Order: sequence, then structure tokens, then C-alpha cells
Amino acid sequence: MTFPRTMRAAILTELRKPLLVEDVELPAELAAGQVLVKIHYSGICGSQMGEIDGAKGEDRFLPHLLGHEGSGTVMAIGPGVRHVKDGDTVVLHWRKSLGIDAAPPIYRWRGHRLNAGCVTTFNEYAVVAENRVTPIPSDSDLEVAALFGCAVTTGFGVIENNANVRIGESVVVFGSGGVGLNIVQAAALVSAYPIVAVDLHDNRLELARTMGATCVINSSQGGARETILDVVGAAGVDVFIDNTGQPSIIEMGYEITKPQGRVVLVGVPRKGHDVSIYSLPLHFGKTISGSHGGEALPHNDIPRYQQLYRAGRINLRELVTDSFTLDQINDAIACMRDGKVAGRCLIRFSSARKGEG
Repeated sequence: MTFPRTMRAAILTELRKPLLVEDVELPAELAAGQVLVKIHYSGICGSQMGEIDGAKGEDRFLPHLLGHEGSGTVMAIGPGVRHVKDGDTVVLHWRKSLGIDAAPPIYRWRGHRLNAGCVTTFNEYAVVAENRVTPIPSDSDLEVAALFGCAVTTGFGVIENNANVRIGESVVVFGSGGVGLNIVQAAALVSAYPIVAVDLHDNRLELARTMGATCVINSSQGGARETILDVVGAAGVDVFIDNTGQPSIIEMGYEITKPQGRVVLVGVPRKGHDVSIYSLPLHFGKTISGSHGGEALPHNDIPRYQQLYRAGRINLRELVTDSFTLDQINDAIACMRDGKVAGRCLIRFSSARKGEG
């Protein structure tokens, strides 16, 4: 094949500034363990919003590329790659999977090196590590497939691996964006009850109902704590899952869980925004833990979840509510920030196609 020399990509050059969409030079060849993928769709996750905002503090890698979930087609493989081959349809994900954990690619922009991690998806092509791609059937719906890179695997993994939800346990999901909606859906799949979805935006709460929420609460109106306890009972909630990273919400969730309840943190507080809790209940059965992408194992979990989707057991097509071109990526981010996007927002590339699965 003819190795592409340049691509259009969205670049983070300054924190809290719009991304620049410009031409970027690709490496002339692939190193050991690297895979060249033509991107069809990329999701925009809250993690990228945090990167743009500098939520974790100083970003010493600027300027750099972004994006960690997507779908695409393998165009070439580097030495040592054996888990994917040319022509494979793949999901791109940030959680490590099978294969070589290859070095990040060396791109160039305006004559200088441009940083990138082991996977990026806000670009027409991506040189990624072998262990950041998982092959899927060629007839897969590539819009939906992009969600398996993070939104689905994280959401389902939170319920399955972090919270260990049992039949009939109550679950509160605070923050009902792309990941939160999948947490709601996974909770419904394991017969949790009641399932309370909380968010600031009614459009997301309406979608949460279709995903299986038995009660929805708009927290912009206040009184969320009291309403939650009215629904689950004065004894408290079994599982409280926070997607916001807001210390006050984490603290409230910890207080209203049962003595043997579990608090799972998916959202990450900004650097310097500490959480204060009374730790004694931790000695008697209550737990609080952080989730790292739902502890997903992409090579195991993506085929399982895709089988559920093909069988009509889970709803994913409904979660893709908005799509934009790469040149519109700053508009997409703005729509996510102000709540206009209810589900998952995708960036579609000129190579994009939908499958039949």
C-alpha cells in the first residue's frame, strides 16, 4: 500500500483553548508493534474535556493529539504484530489489550515533533500500539463500534468489575453522559433496582429512562440528596457511582450509602480539589474505590458486549445522538459542555461508513 504522508488532525496547543485542525506528517514507516489505522469514527469522552481544561494540572506534553475511542480499518502493521492484520476492522481503545505495548508514534507538525500517546483518534489516520486495537467483524456498525473503545466497556465494567452489583440492589448514577448512560444500562441488565439517574440536563435524563433508569433527578433544581433517599429508603443506597468528579457530590454519595455500601468514582476531581470523608465506616464494610476504565479487558469484553448488541439485548444505536466532522470538532466540544449532546458525540471522517451489524 501507499503509506499516507500527511493527515488532518485536531491538535491541543494550549490548555483551555480551541483545538487547531491542521495537516500533520506521519512517520515514514512503522516501528515494532505499531499499527496504522484509517479512522472512521471517534467518540469524544469527558476525559478529553479534562485534558483540554488541564484538570490534572500542567500538561508537559503540549502540543499533542487527543482521542481514545474509535473505529477504523487497519492499513499496515509493523514488525512483530500478530493479533491484527491488514484490512481488519478494529475498535481503538485506551485500555491495554493483547499484543505489543509499542512506543508512541513520532508525528511532525510545522516542522517540529508533535506528541501523541499509544492511541489517538482525533485524526484521519493513527499509528497506534498493537495492544490498543481489537478486531471486530467487518460488517459491524462502525458508529456503534466506536463506543466499545471506552463508553461501553467502561460503563459495563463499572457495574461488572468495580461495583459488583447484585440482583435487586439499588444503584445511583450521578452524571448521565456517554459513560453514565452505559452504567445505567448495565445496571438494568443485571436487574438492579431501583436505578436512579442524576444529571443537570433533561435530555440526558430522558435518554437514561430508555436505558433502564427507574427514576431520574435533575440536580440543577436542588434537593437531589433528599429525593434519592426518598426513592431508595432511609437506610441508604447500595451502590453510588459518581461520574462528575465533584468533591461535594462524592462526599454526599459516601454519606448516603448503606453501612456496607459501595462508592465507585469514575469521574476524577481536578488537581487540588480534595475529598473529605469520615473514614470510620470503611472499617465496618463501606468501601470507596476509583475505577480505571471499568478495569475492562478489551479482547474479552468487546466480543461479549458486541454479541449482546447483535442479539438486541442492549441499546447502543440510541446512544449515538450527535455527529460532527473533524473541522467542526470545537463546535462538538461546545455542544457537549452546554448539555446539548444527550448521548455520545462522534467525529466522523471522510472514510466513515456504517456496517450492517
